[in-house]
Amino acid sequence: MTGFARSEGSTHGQHWAWEARSVNARSIDVRPRVPNGFDAVEIEARRAAQALFKRGNITLQLTVSREASNPPLRVNREMLQQVIDAVRDLDADGIAAPRLDGLLGLRGVIEVAEEEDPQAAAALDQGVRRGLGEVLSALAAAREEEGARLAPVLTDQISSMRSLVAAARTTAASQPQAIKARLLSLVEPLLSRESGIAEDRLAQEVALIAAKADVTEEMDRLVAHLDQADALLQAAEAIGRRLDFLCQELNREANTLCSKSSDVELTRIGLDLKAVIDQFREQVQNVQ
Repeated sequence: MTGFARSEGSTHGQHWAWEARSVNARSIDVRPRVPNGFDAVEIEARRAAQALFKRGNITLQLTVSREASNPPLRVNREMLQQVIDAVRDLDADGIAAPRLDGLLGLRGVIEVAEEEDPQAAAALDQGVRRGLGEVLSALAAAREEEGARLAPVLTDQISSMRSLVAAARTTAASQPQAIKARLLSLVEPLLSRESGIAEDRLAQEVALIAAKADVTEEMDRLVAHLDQADALLQAAEAIGRRLDFLCQELNREANTLCSKSSDVELTRIGLDLKAVIDQFREQVQNVQ
């Protein structure tokens, strides 16, 4: 969900430019920055971005500048009169009167005449709003392009997780025999001394340990979660939050698999699975 876009234009001697940036976030956060006097555009920018995007920190920056020109000047007669009155008071005290160029050089006496042109203002507002739509569309296209590059990566990671789950299922299937052999090796000295431990009692213990170590349900849930992740990647809608939830569930099942495991190979597979799930979760942060 990262991306950058820019849109700009000019009208009636004024230049405007929009810049849009997007970075990863769990939810949507839109931050428009506009010059004074564009409050209505700021509200529209926030609403439009929130309607278009579901996740990400979105920054929208609008700049407006006037093209270089020679603006008309005007005399601030009210301020000039105040200066003249002050000079007359000083002249009464015997201080020489200042020259006219000195008076006109005082700050605020000469001003740039800002003439409000309703037609120019309307054209600028229209151009800025059009540019907002353009920059948001361009940002959406940039994010979609990133998503298209990311999709094969996520698909490969799901395939890797499927392979590890299949390997874990195969390894887990041999656990009852391995548990029985290990238990037999421990109690065989007792059996050889006719300690009274019956074979059926030994079988019960093996069954109990095997039941506690059984990871069939975890394997089935992992496969179901991976099927759902594949289905989400085919959906034409915002899926980032649901993939986030699936990552949590996948990690939960992998943790249970490792905690139940009494086999070194099964534990290794479980740890490899957790590593791929973590990589998948990092990439999911880029998905809207």
